[in-house]
Amino acid sequence: MKKLLKSIAIAAVFVLGIQNATAQSLSVNQDRPETIAKQKTAELSEALGLNGTQQRYIFRALTANEVDTRKNIVGKDENSPEVIAYKTKFAASLERAMKKTLTPEQFDAWKAMQKK
Repeated sequence: MKKLLKSIAIAAVFVLGIQNATAQSLSVNQDRPETIAKQKTAELSEALGLNGTQQRYIFRALTANEVDTRKNIVGKDENSPEVIAYKTKFAASLERAMKKTLTPEQFDAWKAMQKK
Protein backbone atom coordinates (compact mmCIF):
# COMPACT_ATOMS: atom_id res chain seq x y z
CA MET A 1 0.00 0.00 0.00
CA LYS A 2 2.84 2.38 0.85
CA LYS A 3 4.52 1.67 -2.49
CA LEU A 4 1.27 2.42 -4.31
CA LEU A 5 0.84 5.78 -2.57
CA LYS A 6 4.50 6.61 -3.15
CA SER A 7 4.18 5.79 -6.86
CA ILE A 8 1.05 7.93 -7.20
CA ALA A 9 2.77 10.86 -5.46
CA ILE A 10 5.81 10.61 -7.74
CA ALA A 11 3.60 10.42 -10.83
CA ALA A 12 1.66 13.50 -9.67
CA VAL A 13 4.90 15.46 -9.21
CA PHE A 14 6.05 14.55 -12.73
CA VAL A 15 2.70 15.51 -14.26
CA LEU A 16 2.69 18.88 -12.50
CA GLY A 17 6.30 19.48 -13.52
CA ILE A 18 5.54 18.77 -17.17
CA GLN A 19 2.52 21.11 -17.14
CA ASN A 20 4.61 23.90 -15.62
CA ALA A 21 7.36 23.46 -18.21
CA THR A 22 4.81 23.48 -21.05
CA ALA A 23 3.18 26.67 -19.78
CA GLN A 24 6.56 28.40 -19.61
CA SER A 25 7.48 27.44 -23.15
CA LEU A 26 4.17 28.80 -24.48
CA SER A 27 4.74 32.21 -22.94
CA VAL A 28 8.05 32.68 -24.77
CA ASN A 29 6.71 32.19 -28.29
CA GLN A 30 8.70 34.43 -30.64
CA ASP A 31 6.04 34.40 -33.35
CA ARG A 32 3.33 36.28 -31.44
CA PRO A 33 2.33 39.74 -32.71
CA GLU A 34 3.11 41.32 -29.35
CA THR A 35 6.61 39.86 -29.30
CA ILE A 36 7.33 41.04 -32.84
CA ALA A 37 5.95 44.52 -32.08
CA LYS A 38 8.01 44.73 -28.89
CA GLN A 39 11.18 43.87 -30.80
CA LYS A 40 10.43 46.42 -33.55
CA THR A 41 9.60 49.07 -30.95
CA ALA A 42 12.90 48.47 -29.19
CA GLU A 43 14.77 48.82 -32.49
CA LEU A 44 12.93 52.03 -33.34
CA SER A 45 13.46 53.40 -29.85
CA GLU A 46 17.18 52.86 -30.16
CA ALA A 47 17.38 54.31 -33.67
CA LEU A 48 15.05 57.28 -33.17
CA GLY A 49 15.44 58.06 -29.45
CA LEU A 50 11.79 57.58 -28.52
CA ASN A 51 10.39 58.60 -25.16
CA GLY A 52 8.07 56.39 -23.08
CA THR A 53 4.82 57.76 -24.49
CA GLN A 54 6.02 57.38 -28.06
CA GLN A 55 7.14 53.82 -27.35
CA ARG A 56 3.71 52.94 -25.97
CA TYR A 57 1.82 54.40 -28.96
CA ILE A 58 4.18 52.84 -31.49
CA PHE A 59 3.95 49.45 -29.78
CA ARG A 60 0.15 49.60 -30.04
CA ALA A 61 0.29 50.65 -33.71
CA LEU A 62 2.77 47.91 -34.59
CA THR A 63 0.76 45.28 -32.72
CA ALA A 64 -2.44 46.28 -34.52
CA ASN A 65 -0.61 46.27 -37.85
CA GLU A 66 0.83 42.79 -37.21
CA VAL A 67 -2.55 41.37 -36.14
CA ASP A 68 -4.31 42.85 -39.17
CA THR A 69 -1.60 41.57 -41.48
CA ARG A 70 -1.82 38.05 -40.09
CA LYS A 71 -5.60 38.05 -40.24
CA ASN A 72 -6.00 39.40 -43.77
CA ILE A 73 -2.79 38.82 -45.72
CA VAL A 74 -0.71 35.89 -44.46
CA GLY A 75 -1.42 32.70 -46.35
CA LYS A 76 -3.23 34.38 -49.22
CA ASP A 77 -2.17 35.10 -52.79
CA GLU A 78 0.18 38.09 -52.68
CA ASN A 79 -0.94 39.29 -56.13
CA SER A 80 -4.69 39.29 -55.55
CA PRO A 81 -6.36 42.72 -55.58
CA GLU A 82 -7.84 42.13 -52.15
CA VAL A 83 -4.44 41.46 -50.55
CA ILE A 84 -2.86 44.45 -52.31
CA ALA A 85 -5.69 46.67 -51.05
CA TYR A 86 -5.19 45.37 -47.50
CA LYS A 87 -1.43 45.99 -47.69
CA THR A 88 -2.01 49.55 -48.87
CA LYS A 89 -4.61 50.16 -46.18
CA PHE A 90 -2.42 48.79 -43.37
CA ALA A 91 0.66 50.68 -44.56
CA ALA A 92 -1.32 53.93 -44.66
CA SER A 93 -2.74 53.28 -41.21
CA LEU A 94 0.73 52.60 -39.77
CA GLU A 95 2.11 55.71 -41.46
CA ARG A 96 -0.68 57.86 -39.99
CA ALA A 97 0.03 56.48 -36.52
CA MET A 98 3.75 57.11 -36.90
CA LYS A 99 3.23 60.65 -38.21
CA LYS A 100 0.91 61.41 -35.32
CA THR A 101 3.33 60.01 -32.72
CA LEU A 102 6.79 60.95 -33.97
CA THR A 103 8.37 64.37 -34.29
CA PRO A 104 8.97 65.55 -37.88
CA GLU A 105 12.68 64.66 -37.65
CA GLN A 106 11.92 61.21 -36.24
CA PHE A 107 9.26 60.64 -38.89
CA ASP A 108 11.69 61.52 -41.69
CA ALA A 109 14.26 59.13 -40.20
CA TRP A 110 11.59 56.40 -39.92
CA LYS A 111 10.59 56.91 -43.58
CA ALA A 112 14.24 56.60 -44.58
CA MET A 113 14.49 53.36 -42.58
CA GLN A 114 11.44 51.98 -44.40
CA LYS A 115 13.00 52.53 -47.82
CA LYS A 116 16.03 50.39 -46.96
